[in-house]
Amino acid sequence: MFNNAMGLILADNKKISLGELSNPRALSAMPFGGRYRIIDFMLSNMVNSGVKNVGLLTYNKYKSLMDHTGTGGAWSLDRKNDGLHILPPYVNSEATNISSDEELTGVIDFLRQSRTPYVIVAGANVILNTTFDSFIKSHEESGADISVMYNRDGTKYGNPSYILDIDEDGFVRDMLYNPAKATSPKCSLGILCLRRDLLIDILARQMAHGQSHFGIHSIVKMFDEFRVHGYEYSGVVLRINSVQAYFNASMSLLTESVRNDLFWSGKPIYTKVKDEAPTLYFDNAEMSDSIVSDGCRIYGKVEGSVIFRSVTIAKNTTVKNCVIMQDVHISENCHLENVILDKNAFVRPGVRLVGHPDYPIVIGKGAGI
Repeated sequence: MFNNAMGLILADNKKISLGELSNPRALSAMPFGGRYRIIDFMLSNMVNSGVKNVGLLTYNKYKSLMDHTGTGGAWSLDRKNDGLHILPPYVNSEATNISSDEELTGVIDFLRQSRTPYVIVAGANVILNTTFDSFIKSHEESGADISVMYNRDGTKYGNPSYILDIDEDGFVRDMLYNPAKATSPKCSLGILCLRRDLLIDILARQMAHGQSHFGIHSIVKMFDEFRVHGYEYSGVVLRINSVQAYFNASMSLLTESVRNDLFWSGKPIYTKVKDEAPTLYFDNAEMSDSIVSDGCRIYGKVEGSVIFRSVTIAKNTTVKNCVIMQDVHISENCHLENVILDKNAFVRPGVRLVGHPDYPIVIGKGAGI
């Protein structure tokens, strides 16, 4: 297990919007898979790699993220030394006129407090289950200044996509952002490995040039100045780039091979623990090809859906190909198909909602229909 690195996770992405789903929360705080948040996967990857010092860089709407992560106890990051650090904007500002470079100032201060030689930098929109041991080893053996993890999804998940042109020695020689026609299937996962002191120098230089935003791929674009090496990841990766991508990723969990790679590969995915009673299935309930979390009450029919905790589905109601988040109540005589219901939503009796698999209907948090 490699433990000579610290971690830095960008908890949001200003280029990705999930509409009503991301309005109340940061991207990394999006509920996923019945009981998880997107942030759980990258945090677990780092902990399973032996990383003991992790920072979460936030921009805004980070209340739900902080409520979920807390002090990091679920990931064994509630430690006397190192541990989990939330890095909100303006963390160091003492003046009333807050400068735009506070975002980078907080990150640099966090990096300077560590003594580990390497840092793993990761974005918020990828779901995978891995460790970074071989990634670090590849970085060291290549002699690169920066290493970037990629897979061969190409533009499969839509924009934003960063297509890498990699030479025969494995080094990046070009990167295309949302190309109309991809010339390579190699698509960056937004996960970097580099020396901590190099990252500090890069961020300090950006501040000196008036740049206030920390972007992972702005570092990859420095392939003309630094040796940027590509590392291919061959496991299952789910990218959350849009509402459609989120819906498709959720539905893919119903495929056994995807579940096995993400949850049963021997590397646990940790999350905030909530103790609830088992789901109660009543006499007329029908279930098929679905993921149902605890605390639910099922009277009706559920088919090909992901159901979060404490959901009630009343009698004579059909839920098909849907993502139903926590504490949703669906009344009697309803039919829902290709629908995403956010937390605390309420569906009144007799409602019929049918979306398309490529364009699911989204009902926002706490809404009643």
